[in-house]
Amino acid sequence: MPTIARGLTLTALAAALLLSTAASAQLFQQQPPPARPATPRAAPAAPGVAAPRPAATAPSPRAASCHGGASFDKFLAELKQRAVAEGVSQGTLAAAAPYLVYDQGIVNRDRGQRVFGQIFTQFAGRMAAPYRMQQGQQRIRTYAAAFARAEKEYGVPPAVIAAFWGLESDFGANMGNLHTLPSLVSLAYDCRRSEMFQNETIAALKIIERGDLSPSEMIGSWAGELGQTQFLPTHYFNYAVDYDGDGHRNMLLSAPDVIGSTANYIATGLKWRRGEPWLQEIRVPSNLPWEQTDLSTKHPRSKWAAWGVTYPDGKPLPNDDLPASVLLPMGRTGPAFLAYENFAAYTEWNNSLIYATTAGYLATRIAGAPPMRQPAQPVAQLQFAEIKELQQLLVRAGFNVGKVDGVLGQQSRVAVKAMQQKYGLPADSWPTAELLMRMRGPGAQAQPSAGAMPQAR
Repeated sequence: MPTIARGLTLTALAAALLLSTAASAQLFQQQPPPARPATPRAAPAAPGVAAPRPAATAPSPRAASCHGGASFDKFLAELKQRAVAEGVSQGTLAAAAPYLVYDQGIVNRDRGQRVFGQIFTQFAGRMAAPYRMQQGQQRIRTYAAAFARAEKEYGVPPAVIAAFWGLESDFGANMGNLHTLPSLVSLAYDCRRSEMFQNETIAALKIIERGDLSPSEMIGSWAGELGQTQFLPTHYFNYAVDYDGDGHRNMLLSAPDVIGSTANYIATGLKWRRGEPWLQEIRVPSNLPWEQTDLSTKHPRSKWAAWGVTYPDGKPLPNDDLPASVLLPMGRTGPAFLAYENFAAYTEWNNSLIYATTAGYLATRIAGAPPMRQPAQPVAQLQFAEIKELQQLLVRAGFNVGKVDGVLGQQSRVAVKAMQQKYGLPADSWPTAELLMRMRGPGAQAQPSAGAMPQAR
């Protein structure tokens, strides 16, 4: 799912785990547009089938505050004028009109997002499972011509495309079953990310204008992503390509279009570097200078080799100048990876470090790499409340950790590393009970936290 605010993806992925792994892209049954008269919310439809949309519901007063108190109808009229100014015809607006309705349920869902709470080894163990690796390899064989063309034109390896395809929708089995336009326009009227979703709504109208999809065919996730690799409409409009030659860019039903479009976005939008690696598992020595690890620091592979970093089987790293970071998603006692320049494409696709690392790891597995080594013993973890307390202490110490929410994001990791260095602890960016005790101050007692699970992006 090219970036929305990438925490959105992880809860959706949890639901995807329940799907049949043998399912592939399905034809959607077109449903009538959402009705304006009040009706009860319909029960969820089966995966791949669009549920009838709920009736338009009255916006909450808070939703209008960022639009000068304007009603939804007035806001929508102004948004339509903007769309016309950007090339959307009156015919497209008329076709889309039955779907341009407000749904308070979508806004409530957006505000009520829950953070996915698994750590990397748990998440990767489920989402990069052998069946998904095997299905990715099978898709590469089935659509060999499209993958070869995409690699030649864009320089993106088939395994990279297939990994995103598998993670985002299980190769088309779980694209969502909600009409897209009501979600987009509801989130556009809400104040949390109004400007972003105004742009997304107009991009969706441009997709209709271009003839790629009709309003009734625009069916996807609740947050407006479309297709088998879950593109936001702006990315769909800018990067989707017609790879099957039918004159339409259809990322919902055409596997070749999915492959070519995803490659185009990775190469053009995310600046993929042709012929370079993205992620490789490594083994790190116990005396590695931990302050040199994490994505903020890069060194040539020759430097990492001099510090004793090897491949998992003990073979030496190449003695060259290719820059890479040592990524320790669970600290110095967990899995370790070399993250190359191309890994930035993963963190741009989804700013969750757990998702990005899992996507990169799955791509290596599809490409033929062995399973990663598991930690010799469970990695000690702080509880959610302890992570939140630690963030509060970091803020008091002058660090910007973003939102104090119990979520171990990259800003929190950077702050944790700085405090680890201050207290003379191994600076591997992984929060520990000892660091929390030090930050609490004299007399603080460490609390046992074995087996607890931090929330993590």
